[in-house]
Order: sequence, then structure tokens, then C-alpha cells
Amino acid sequence: MRKGFLAVLCGLTFSAAALAAEEAGLAAVRDLGRLNGQALACGQKDTAAWVRILMLNHAPKTRAYGEAYEEASQAAFVAHNRGTPCPSQAELSARLESVSQRLKAALPAPGQVPQGHNAAEVLPNGIVPRYLLQEPGGRAVTNEDFLGRFQLIAFGYTSCPDVCPTTMQEMKEVLKLLGDKAAQLQPIFITVDPERDSAQVLREYTAAFDPRILGLRGSEALTRRAASEFRMRYEIVREPNAPPGSYTVDHSAGMVLVAPDGRAVLRFAYATPAQQVAERIAALMREGGARAPRRP
Repeated sequence: MRKGFLAVLCGLTFSAAALAAEEAGLAAVRDLGRLNGQALACGQKDTAAWVRILMLNHAPKTRAYGEAYEEASQAAFVAHNRGTPCPSQAELSARLESVSQRLKAALPAPGQVPQGHNAAEVLPNGIVPRYLLQEPGGRAVTNEDFLGRFQLIAFGYTSCPDVCPTTMQEMKEVLKLLGDKAAQLQPIFITVDPERDSAQVLREYTAAFDPRILGLRGSEALTRRAASEFRMRYEIVREPNAPPGSYTVDHSAGMVLVAPDGRAVLRFAYATPAQQVAERIAALMREGGARAPRRP
């Protein structure tokens, strides 16, 4: 009798927790939909693209979540047409970060959070951290050039309006927080837009954040190969009748941490707090991650 009562009680507790989780997920998806509607109404296509990626990666493929997203998007779009002003790019970026964190907390991607880690970092399944690119001075650089040090690698492009500057600022802050330990880390920014990101443009862009950040570029084929190895997706997005050089690049966000022995060990989600990233890297350094290079 007592066992039956406890079973019922546990079932009720589980149901209440599941219901609360469902409500939190739906609320996050509605906020994501509102952001999507406003971004579309205000012509902020980059923000809308990232909203779609978040929705595809985290929201369950059910009617309830789909309807919540679409209804919120439509309501925000209509509200703009009735006179709701467009927010600034800075406001949209801040909202995107906030909604992203809420969505990932409420609906973490299934099977992506290993024991002992948190929702902002995942195991880099399938990543082979190989690349053959050029630094702005023209010297060929490969992943093996940094054996013996950690590498913190991000993919993006210098014309990116919000995601890339946020990531670069985070990388700069991580270096600052690591202090003397930053000497054990090589931060790297790989452009997915080699057509417009010349060596000079790339050099000036990374130096504007921190001169220790190394910008790398390559041919379209080598860039595509590197992105594929790191499981980073990117796609050129051109508007109809737009000039040849007028386009955006829809690309994966986040940063990959490569260990001193050349293995990919962590992938940090976009907008993970710099303090959290720095603490995680410092902990790995203390655990003896900085091994000697494998080559002479």
C-alpha cells in the first residue's frame, strides 16, 4: 500500500516537473518567435537566420512548439506594421543572446551535454581539428603548428554584424581572464568569407580586438575543407538582383577548444559567458592538458 502511494506521489512530482519544463520551453520558443517576427519586419536578416538555427537545433519538432513559434512571429510582424518601432542592432543582439541562453537552458539539444559539463559546452563529436590555411603575412599555417598549446578556434567573417563581434569580444575577455595562463592558448579566427576578407582586412579586424588573436584565411576549397573538419556549416546568402559583392554569410557559431595534443575537447556554445569559458580552460590547464608537442 505504501509502495503504491509513493509510486503515485513520484508520478505526480515527475508530471509536475515535466509540465513546468514544457511551459518553460514553450515560453522560450514564443520569445524566439517574437524576435524572429520583429527581425523580419525590420529587415534584420542575420538575426532572423540565427533565430531559425536556434529553433531547428533546440525546439522539439511538434505541433505545439511549431504553432507557438509561428503565432508569436506573426504577432510581432503585425505589431511592427501597426507602428511598433524597430529596435537598434545592439538591442536585437542583446535580445538574441538572452533568448538563446533561455532556450538552451529550457531545451538543451538532446544527447549533447556530457556528465560533468554544463549546457553551454558540448563534446565535439566528429570534429577532426585539421586545417591548412594562411596567416595575414602569407605564411602557411596548419593545426600542427600549435601542438603543445591549447587552441580556441572560431569561424566567422569580418562583415558579420553581431555574432562574430560578440564571439571576438568574448575571446578577448577570455585571454584577459586567463592572465599569465593565456600564453598556453592560441586564439584563432578563421574567415568563411575569403572573397572579401583579404589579408589586410583580416589582420586589422583581429587586431582591433586583441593582437594575440590570429586570423586565418584560405582558398574557397581549403576554407570549406577546414569548416567541414570542424563540423562548422556556412552558406553565402545573396538577395535577388544584389550586386556581386553584396551578401551575408549564414554560419555556425561558437568556439572549439583544441587540446595541446591536437584533440578537439570542447565546443562552447555561442554567447557562453567569457568567465565560464576561461574557468573551464584554466581547469584543463591545471589538469595537465599542456603536453609536449608530438613533433621535434
